[in-house]
Amino acid sequence: MISFRYFRDRLFLLACSLYALNRWLLKPRVHSPFLHDHFNDLLLIPCALPPLLLMQRWLGLRDDDRAPSAGEIALYVVVWSILFEVIGPHLMPWAVGDVWDAVAYAAGGVLAGLWWNRRGVGFRVKRHEL
Repeated sequence: MISFRYFRDRLFLLACSLYALNRWLLKPRVHSPFLHDHFNDLLLIPCALPPLLLMQRWLGLRDDDRAPSAGEIALYVVVWSILFEVIGPHLMPWAVGDVWDAVAYAAGGVLAGLWWNRRGVGFRVKRHEL
């Protein structure tokens, strides 16, 4: 079994890089509704879940270093959707709840889950390609 690499996971590193690229370079210069409204929401799970799972591992709340399971991903998609899109707008007057943000969290979670668990869903990747 290959251990999940948390902060060294390639998807985590790529997603965080794409977030920074979009946040500080693209959004100020490119007028795209998708880049402004939903692109970073797609990156929530691949950016935020690995550090959270590592913290849980350090605290003894996670028993192994396997890739995030579908259940873990789904749990945090639901929790963060409720927190950011339902509760957040009531606590912060400048925040707006948007169901499409929650859809983007879920889509990003599905794509991340497929990537993280690709060996278990029939994908064959040679060791030298990683």
